[in-house]
Amino acid sequence: MSVYLCEQGDFAAATSSSSTKLIHGGLRYLENFDFRLVREALSEREILMRIAPHLVQPLRFVLPHHSGMRPAWMLRFGLWLYDHVAGRSSLPHASSLDLTSDPAGAPLKPEYRRGFAYSDCSVDDSRLVILNAVDAAERGASMNPRTRCLAAQSEGGLWRLQVRQMESGQGGEIRARVLANATGPWVNQFLQTVTGIQPRHRVRLDKGSHIVVPCLFAHDSAYLFQNADGRVVFAIPFERDFTLIGTTEQDYGGDPANVAISDAEIRYLLDSVNGYFRSAVSPGQIVWSYSGVRSLIEEAGAEAGKLSREYALDVDQSSGAPLLSVYGGKLTTYRLVAAAALARLSPFLPMKPPWTASAPLPGGDPGPGGMEGYVSACAREYPFLDAMNLRRMVRAYGTRIRHIAANGAGLGRSFGCGLTEAELRYLAEQEWAQTADDVLWRRSKLGLRRSEMDEAGIADWLSHKREARK
Repeated sequence: MSVYLCEQGDFAAATSSSSTKLIHGGLRYLENFDFRLVREALSEREILMRIAPHLVQPLRFVLPHHSGMRPAWMLRFGLWLYDHVAGRSSLPHASSLDLTSDPAGAPLKPEYRRGFAYSDCSVDDSRLVILNAVDAAERGASMNPRTRCLAAQSEGGLWRLQVRQMESGQGGEIRARVLANATGPWVNQFLQTVTGIQPRHRVRLDKGSHIVVPCLFAHDSAYLFQNADGRVVFAIPFERDFTLIGTTEQDYGGDPANVAISDAEIRYLLDSVNGYFRSAVSPGQIVWSYSGVRSLIEEAGAEAGKLSREYALDVDQSSGAPLLSVYGGKLTTYRLVAAAALARLSPFLPMKPPWTASAPLPGGDPGPGGMEGYVSACAREYPFLDAMNLRRMVRAYGTRIRHIAANGAGLGRSFGCGLTEAELRYLAEQEWAQTADDVLWRRSKLGLRRSEMDEAGIADWLSHKREARK
């Protein structure tokens, strides 16, 4: 197929970079009896560990318990179900913990004497998006970030799209047999204002916010904290020196492009973790915060936390040409949603049999030694990279680190924290990076170390690179 994709901002600039950065089945969805969603997500967790081993990392979660929470027998049963609902898993099963002796108990208040541990995975969400975009481009898709679709009309069984490149203002026209509206929280706005079609699903926008603070504990497990309101909050090891805390859940009525954390959300997250940790976390410790907007299918009278994370695919042919709109969904099941979307479009387009479950994402082919073996091999091949930076780069690029480091120590100018001119060139030429934010927050999380970075130098280098391409 001939594929054209336009994205109004940078890839992963909105909801897809604002998740809790987990590949998980969603333990709490079992309480809502979303068994199919959990089963599908856990199956996808296994697939993503195989096709993106550099990005998707196993992570152990600790669930402290005391008498005021859900009964212990209920948690044990829920964790047993979580381990078995999707069949065989490559991750360790759940277990009970004595928090008086286990390292996970050290940062907790003394009343938390017992708990449970279970397995899921972490991921750099925005890099997952970028690598899917790179993979699509290398298979022939035309990928166009910072390009907005202004209008779409159906004529003679084809879609005619008017698009505009946001930086240059240059316009263009695209013709297509099928149009896919995968615009997340903008899904109904796109239908109404761009295509003129009335949406058939009502959407509720759900805001989730996170904060990042300096590391709160020495071990490498995460925590899942149960709150009195029935919700849960995660505290997750993040980028080696930090702890990620989230998420909130609030109805949102504003522009998804302008979403930001509120003071009330900050208090909620701090109160949640301060109910568990011995040392209180204060607002002054927050080094970064971010918010995103999920699009959930409306259910009358339901709270945001009770709305299903199931996705829905709607195919509209009222205008004469097929239009597919994607509603809802989870980061973990993105590949599954894509496969289901293509299945729905199969009457209109020639299709190959499904193949993505076994095709590694770019860099995800480390060989028989796995990623740890590949890190060791890279340490021998690229001795000029220090161990910390080498591990960062392998986690980001996998086997494609060779495109950056293969020229030996001639990596060019350093911009701090191991970021070199060679890496910047790769990001600009192969991953569409145009601004310092693209590099520091979406293609990496080096923005957390801004005091050590030459941010102005990065922006200036990328600006010169863009000018040279004109």
